[in-house]
Amino acid sequence: MTAMRLDRVREPLRAAELPRPAPGPGQVLLEVRACAVCRTDLHVVDGELADPALPLIPGHEIVGAVAELGDGVTRFRRGDRVGVPWLGWTCGVCRFCRSGRENLCERARFTGYTIDGGYADFTVADARYCFPLPAGYDDVHVAPLLCAGLIGYRALAAAGEARRLGLYGFGAAAHLVAQVARAQGRRVFAFTRPGDLEAQRFARELGAEWAGGSDERPPELLDAAILFAPVGALVPAALGAVDRGGTVVAAGIHMSPIPEFSYDLLWEERLLRSVANLTRADGEAFFRLAADSPLEVAAEAMPLAEANTALGRLRAGEVRGAVVLVP
Repeated sequence: MTAMRLDRVREPLRAAELPRPAPGPGQVLLEVRACAVCRTDLHVVDGELADPALPLIPGHEIVGAVAELGDGVTRFRRGDRVGVPWLGWTCGVCRFCRSGRENLCERARFTGYTIDGGYADFTVADARYCFPLPAGYDDVHVAPLLCAGLIGYRALAAAGEARRLGLYGFGAAAHLVAQVARAQGRRVFAFTRPGDLEAQRFARELGAEWAGGSDERPPELLDAAILFAPVGALVPAALGAVDRGGTVVAAGIHMSPIPEFSYDLLWEERLLRSVANLTRADGEAFFRLAADSPLEVAAEAMPLAEANTALGRLRAGEVRGAVVLVP
């Protein structure tokens, strides 16, 4: 098979001809149909996440067709379309797994980071961590739901019952979360890179009642804000934009250093919290929602061989919605 492989961080991916993997017990072999490019992939490639399993095939928003079943797999049949998310395996026995918090498993393995992912013609995955996908989306447009959608959904839940919701960084995740939030009757305020009028227009198209730069104040205080942009300086900015008792959710896996800020930004029972990974329960709930209330997914297909170009565009902030690699 052909794969785009990371041999060393901070270097371009390399096209490699590799043996097709074989599924082990409990695994499925998938013929990859699409794999979305996530900012987490960029953090891995740029060396901002420690200890990736090099050499590595990145990619964790995988849509594939089941080509082979490993021993013991009964959930799927050959030909089924399934999705593979970031969470690839958990131990099932630690205190976090046993308390419904498998996203915090101390021995968890992650697709496209500690196990090979979907920038390839084929990949293997643990069948227990794959999801059946809703039929109303084609391969390219369902792929971003597997991380941008799932992590956005978990971050929205972490924001609680907030009616006035701020979204910092209007990319793959925020453009989906905005639609879910609006369907729930929330008011959405979008923050983009300063001067990015196209992103602000896009946010308004998807229901944001206000859109401006991340250096601006919203027209009124917010109940909660979700940070999708991995910029530490946005933490005090968001704390300053939420009302007393408000919540700021950091939804990324990596963030630049958070600058010092005065206690009055946190006082009055403001809450600052992070979101880490996902659980399978998150996926099951989110895909039910996505099936019942179809989302408008902004996605652009690119050939797998152009993975480095796709990553470069994401790094430069030149992507509206998501880029999806197609073998």
